This record gives sequence, C-alpha cells and structure tokens, in this order.
Amino acid sequence: MQKLKVPRYIQWLFITGFIFLVLMTLLRLALVLVFKAPATQTVPYFDVFFLGMRYDLRDVSIACLLLFLIGTISPLHPLDKKWGRFVAFTIWTILIIVFALFYVIDFANYGYLSERFRANVLTLLQDTKTSLGLLWENYHVGWILLGLILLIAALLALVRFTYNTVLSRQKKATKGSRITWGIVFFLILAFGIFGQLNQYPLRWSDAFRFENDYAANISLNPFQSFFSSLEFRHASYDLHAVKKAYPWISNYLGVDRPDTNNINFDRNISAQDSSSTNHPNIIIVICESFSAYKSSMYGNPLNTTPYFNSLCKNGIFFNRCFTPAFGTARGVWATVTGIPDVDLINTSSRNPLAVDQHSIANDFVGYDKNYFIGGSTSWANIKGMLTNNISNVHIYEQDDYNAPKIDVWGVSDKNLFLGANKILATKQQPFFAVIQTSDNHRPYTIPDEDKNEFKVLNVPKDSLKKYGFENADEYNAFRYTDFCYEKFMVAAQKENYFKNTLFVFVGDHGIRGDAGNMFPQAWTDELTSEHVPLLFYSPSMLKPQEYSFLASQIDILPTVAGILKMPYLNSALGRNLLDAKQLAADSEKHNCIFIVDPDNKRIGVVHDNYYYSYGVNNSSPEKISSVINNDKVVLNDSLRKEYRFLTDAFYETARYMILNNKKKTK
Repeated sequence: MQKLKVPRYIQWLFITGFIFLVLMTLLRLALVLVFKAPATQTVPYFDVFFLGMRYDLRDVSIACLLLFLIGTISPLHPLDKKWGRFVAFTIWTILIIVFALFYVIDFANYGYLSERFRANVLTLLQDTKTSLGLLWENYHVGWILLGLILLIAALLALVRFTYNTVLSRQKKATKGSRITWGIVFFLILAFGIFGQLNQYPLRWSDAFRFENDYAANISLNPFQSFFSSLEFRHASYDLHAVKKAYPWISNYLGVDRPDTNNINFDRNISAQDSSSTNHPNIIIVICESFSAYKSSMYGNPLNTTPYFNSLCKNGIFFNRCFTPAFGTARGVWATVTGIPDVDLINTSSRNPLAVDQHSIANDFVGYDKNYFIGGSTSWANIKGMLTNNISNVHIYEQDDYNAPKIDVWGVSDKNLFLGANKILATKQQPFFAVIQTSDNHRPYTIPDEDKNEFKVLNVPKDSLKKYGFENADEYNAFRYTDFCYEKFMVAAQKENYFKNTLFVFVGDHGIRGDAGNMFPQAWTDELTSEHVPLLFYSPSMLKPQEYSFLASQIDILPTVAGILKMPYLNSALGRNLLDAKQLAADSEKHNCIFIVDPDNKRIGVVHDNYYYSYGVNNSSPEKISSVINNDKVVLNDSLRKEYRFLTDAFYETARYMILNNKKKTK
C-alpha cells in the first residue's frame, strides 16, 4: 500500500475493516458448527457464506464510511490530530460494544429460538423483571458477561494495534493521491453498502432465495436481521380479539376441527375426482392498475378493453371482485398467501417476521412453478417472499427476455407475454405460472415498435375526465393493456398447452377516481381503488357465467384448486368461490369482503348492500354507505354492532395469520 501511495488513514480503515470481515465470517462458521443444519435440509454452504460475506461487507463498509467521512475533516484526522484520534477511538469503542452485544445476543437467541436476533426481542424490555429472570434461569449470565468484556477488550486492542502499525509508517501520499484514493475508497465502500450489481440493493429477502430457513438464517448476520425487522417490531395481534372472532370466522371459513384454545384455520380439501390423471396448467395474470370502472365490462363509454370484454363473455367472470388493499405488493401478497395485507406501516412482504407463509400454490404437486415479470422482483422484497414460500419457483425478469427495456418497469407487457408464452410452450410437465404486468402505470410508455399496429387515440379532455381518466396517456396505456392481452391469448392459442390451461386474470388493484354515474357514489368515494375484474377462462373446462356476488383476490388460489378438482390445504382467509355448497347458499348476502386503507388507517367490510369502515384506534369516524344505490344509510346500533364485529373479526384474524400461517411440513 505504501508503494501505491495509499494514505495511511485509508490503510488503517481498510486493514481494520478486512479484519472485522474475516471475524464475522468466522462467527458465521461458529454458528454453523454449534447449531447443525436439520437432516432434512440440504445447505449450499458456499453460496450461503458468499451471500453472508456480502451482508457483512455492508456493515463493515458503513462503519468505515462513517470514520472515513469524519476523518476528512482536517481537525478530526485520526493520525494527524489528537482530537481526531480521540474521536476515532470513541467511535470504535461504541461500534465494538454494539458489535459484541449483537453477536452475544444473537448466539443466545439462536440457541433459544433457532432464529437470528430480531427487533421484536425489544418487546421483552416492556417487562424487564420477567425478562431478566428468564435470562438468569436459562443462561450462564456471569460467564457471558465476562466473555463479553474480554471480547470488547480484545477487539479494542486489535484496533489500536492496527492503528499503531499504520502510524509508524512514513507519509508518502501526495495531495493528488489522497484525493484519488479518497474517491476510490468512497466508491468501494458505496458498492459494499449497495451490495450487488443490480438495479436494487442487497436486501434481507435475498437470503430466502435458498428456499431453506436454516440457510437463510445462516447467511444473515445479527445487524441485517435486527435492522431489517426494526420497523416491524410492533407487528403483532390481539390474541383475545382473535379468539373472540374465532367461532364466527371458523364457521365462515368451514374449518375442519375448530379449536378456540389451539387456534387453527385448516381446511383439508380432498380431490373431487381421484380417478382423473389430467393435470391442467395454470396461468394467473396479475394485471397492473386494472380498475373496473375504467373498463368495457362495466359499460365505460370509452370502450377501453373490448378484447378482454370478449374473454369475460366466454369465461367465468366475477364483476364484484375487490382487492383487500391498494398497492401492487399488497396485491401479490394477497394472491399468493390468501391473507389481506393489513400492515398499516409497510407491506407484509417487507416484514422479516412474516417471511414464512403457507401457499396453496405448493399443493399443486408435480407442477413446474414460474413467475414472470417485465422488470425485477427485487422491489418490496417480493423475490424473497416468492422464493421462500413457493417451492422451486423459477423467476423470469427483464434480462430473461429477448426484448428491449422500455422504461423503469422493464420490457413491455407485450414482450413479457410473448416471452412467457415462448418459455411455457417448452414445458414438459404441468405448470403453474404467474405473469405480472406493469405498463398500465406511469410513465405510461407505448413502445415505438407497437405504434403502427396499436393506434394512439385522442379523446377530448372533458370526456376523459367524465369517464375516469386523468389524461390521454393514462387512457391509451389502459387500451394498450387490452392490446397486450389479445397478443398473449392469440399467441397462446397456437400452442399445445392452451387447451389444457386455466387462465386467471385479476387486477393487482384499481385506481382511485370518479366512477361517475356508472356506480353509486360510495364507489367513487372509497371503492374504486380496490374494485377489479376477476376472470377464470378456459373454453375446454368452463362454461361461460357471470357472477355478481362478492369476491376477493384472496379467493383466487382456492378457486383455482377447486376448478381443477385438486386436493389442497387452505389455512388462510380465501375461499373457493365456486364451491357447490357456497353457491347453493345465498352467496351475495353471505360473502364478506375485507378492505384496508393503510394510507388513511381505515379498515372495513363490503357485506350485503353496504360498505362500512372506520379509522383504526378510532383515528377517524365510522362510515357506512350503500353499494347498490345513492340512498343515505343511517348507521343505527344494529348495523354498527354487526359491521364493526365483521370488520374487527377479519382484521384481527388477518393480523394473526400473517405471523402464524407457517409453511406446512409434509
């Protein structure tokens, strides 16, 4: 380093950072040696340790960057100024104490709970006396404290040794080399913090791509685990409220063996036709911003989706389907897990405490599972949620298609569909596939390659506003989505898989806007951002039918399994919309759709002819509206009691399920 004229300050930080990186790797090795992998899990140790080193490098880089930036202030230079040395060693002392504490707590926590140190441990501080008693009875506290002190002392001595070693070296760096090496070192640290050569930074969810809880835990370190879960430390549920709602919820869902004390929501659905050897393919299209009121199926005069309208007339169409919440990540979560995302602070896909979820997708045994997106699944930690909860899922992203990236969302929806179709046509076994579109989203890009075939139209602004569109770009993007659906289905019809495939189309969410006189005022006020089309389409399997009873995004996978007459375990809130017993009942009155508005902290239900909602923790008043006309509804005591109970029942049960719907071992 001296020959390269690397400034001594950078030498010190580099050497010290490297030592800590090696130490963290050795601590990960110690964790593996002390806590063996389960015999049933195969662990790719090289990949696990390589990923773990990248997490460690991030933490080391953050510490070094902090010290580097402080040291660039001339009076605080640690090798040239007394005050600089004092500040640097004060910071190192604090960092080392935190480092030692985190790793000691992490090892103890893993030994007790088989999971890394997470922020929910902070809840123990609410009952300090009990928590201290628990520590004293379960751990050798005295020896742990002694070891902690020795570890801190040893690490401080190591930092001082590297400091004295570098300090003894001659100054050889010129002003120019200091500037150059300063920029280089800053960029190295920045890359270490970002963590990968990708559009998105390294995230905790990348650890769960191994589809192996042990491997994920080993690859993480206590800092990544703790700080990733910090904002979710209050994510919990009211067990008393869950038990209060349980009798009604368990009856509503048809739970096999209701048990209020040992809460379970399991419904084991047996195969309806055990003699069948046919396994139809499944394609679920999650349609970006597919607002019902903007589409042709609901009579919008701008006729934006004529092709999809024709599909609906030849499939099973649910015209009163709702997403539990607004937002793509929440929509994907609800579809995959069957649970409304009721986190009011962030999305559940980002919550490390909720990473383990049972999905009916795993009951499609023998199916090749695929997820297609035109961009990247790294946003909102969707990749981690998918890979950890859908076994052996193949994820296809923008670099997997022979098509240009058109904007921030990746390749166009047309090329996404055609690329997915090309891949699916080669499958040699039954497949389960999800295709997630994104073009019906700002910046509303219409690819140049399609402008000869797809005609961009100009509509008067007053007409656009009247029928739900802010501007011509949004209107044409909505039309382009319909164009892409047609391109996909025409291409699919030419493939062998088409006749034996069930297609499902559902909006990830709608867009809030003025539904005009197409719907009652309640829809414009509160429901347009959740009301979406839901279509099950397969000419060889399904007879055309339109249903007007209430349906939800969480019902998709149970309904798919029911249509295909496959056995499955349902442990979430979704139900088979086409279940014979349910259809025999008055479904329109019996169904209940839960909706959460995280932005305004409101929760509510659509049930019978009304939509009722209120602000969580009474943050805003109760409100009830008719969903069939504009008549004013009086919220009397009877209605208030009924609808408040239904709302709370779904909300508290969903909060419980998010943290307790673990993958089922077979």
